[in-house]
Amino acid sequence: MNHLTVIGLGAGDLDQLSLGTYRKLKAADFIVARTDQHPAVAELRNEGMVIDSFDEIYEKNDAFHQVYEEIVEALMTLCEERSVTYVVPGHPLVAEQTVQLLVEKERAGLINLDIVGGNSFLDPIFAAVRMDPIEGFQLLDGTDLQRDDVQMTQHVLIGQVYDSFIASEVKLSLMEKYTYDHPVTIVTAAGSKSELLKTVPLFELDRVTEIDNLTTIYVPPVEKLENRLKEWATLREVIATLRAPDGCPWDREQTHTSLKRYLIEETHELLEAIEQADDEAVIEELGDVLLQVFLHAQIGEDEGYFAMEDVLEAIGAKMIRRHPHVFGDKTVTSADEVVKNWQAIKQKEKPQIESLLAAQERHTSSLLTSFNFQKEAAKVGFDWADINGAFEKFEEEWQEFQYEVENGDKERQLDEIGDVLFTLVNIARFLKLSPEEAMLHANMKFKTRFTFVEQCVKESERTFAAHSLDELEQYWQLAKKNGEDVNDENR
Repeated sequence: MNHLTVIGLGAGDLDQLSLGTYRKLKAADFIVARTDQHPAVAELRNEGMVIDSFDEIYEKNDAFHQVYEEIVEALMTLCEERSVTYVVPGHPLVAEQTVQLLVEKERAGLINLDIVGGNSFLDPIFAAVRMDPIEGFQLLDGTDLQRDDVQMTQHVLIGQVYDSFIASEVKLSLMEKYTYDHPVTIVTAAGSKSELLKTVPLFELDRVTEIDNLTTIYVPPVEKLENRLKEWATLREVIATLRAPDGCPWDREQTHTSLKRYLIEETHELLEAIEQADDEAVIEELGDVLLQVFLHAQIGEDEGYFAMEDVLEAIGAKMIRRHPHVFGDKTVTSADEVVKNWQAIKQKEKPQIESLLAAQERHTSSLLTSFNFQKEAAKVGFDWADINGAFEKFEEEWQEFQYEVENGDKERQLDEIGDVLFTLVNIARFLKLSPEEAMLHANMKFKTRFTFVEQCVKESERTFAAHSLDELEQYWQLAKKNGEDVNDENR
């Protein structure tokens, strides 16, 4: 098996090559470059070296991963006939995907590989932008940049920005987090005599013409808290600051117990925003719910019991564990099958308890507790054969309630109205309706209509007491009609 030697050409001119690297190139029998688009390649040719390149592979492929894979296959084929010297920009092990693919081939025993270091583009970049990497920096691939890869408090270097198209994709990804005018520096041919730096606002990144295969984008850290609010770590920092000794007295006093009612309130407000299909309100209310999550996590960390990382690990592990059809090798054919698998896995995870209902009570909602009790009982066959049985039970309980209204005391009436409500929840369960959501909807509907009645009373310049019940009923019917008209328009 012939050898493949990989040599890095450095970040710019031939002057950046070490003497040892230059001698290896002079002694090589067959040299092929990943690309001609490097100043050292032209200079070596001027000295009489024969260097082929893979530029034609770039021209016939639409995606970079296809280019890199084809280059590696071509190198493997060449090595069947002779030893090959493969030259790449910079250092072979810094932002060079073809070399990483070759390393995989080496580990599989398919090739004999030698890697000769060259100067990476990092050192001249550090010098060009006056950056100390000890402060924390990221090196990211411009051809595959994802919003969540970027940490806004660090120095960010984005390589592989070959042209204005990639620059445009990079810009769009960065603008999902950074302000539109955040300064970015376009560094070309760092460390060479052709070095060029140009700082522009982020929105102009793809409008600069000086972009080629020697271009790196430098994004400085965001110092101001207000300008990095789109990062998860910033919210965590805000909450930690609020609960710090010199933070907010109210936030410092809160406990898991004291915050319970706020979580319930914010959840209901979120449901209301969803019901109204108000995207802006959904954004705001989701933020309020998220605030509660972060507050509880920070309290856990302050008290030394758990941190946000434990919360993330727990829910992430649960989602992977309960979705073997996504993260494992199990196959499902329907959403119903997914639910069945979920329940089976959940049952194995939970410790055995004396009663099926023991973990189903929800202290914040009697409706949800009722729904959960009936759902669990139904799983073991304690249920009506169909919804007709539920309707018949409702009729029976309704008659018993009416009898107690006429003949019984308050305690008996309370007991029977509870039975009526319980049977209504059962009917909702048969119809796959959420009684909690239905009640929230009914409450909001009443609030909207009664607010309209209040406005009518105010406009009449009379008090409620001055209105007859028939007059108030007319206002109510008008409110009802207005609501139906709005719903018709939304359909």
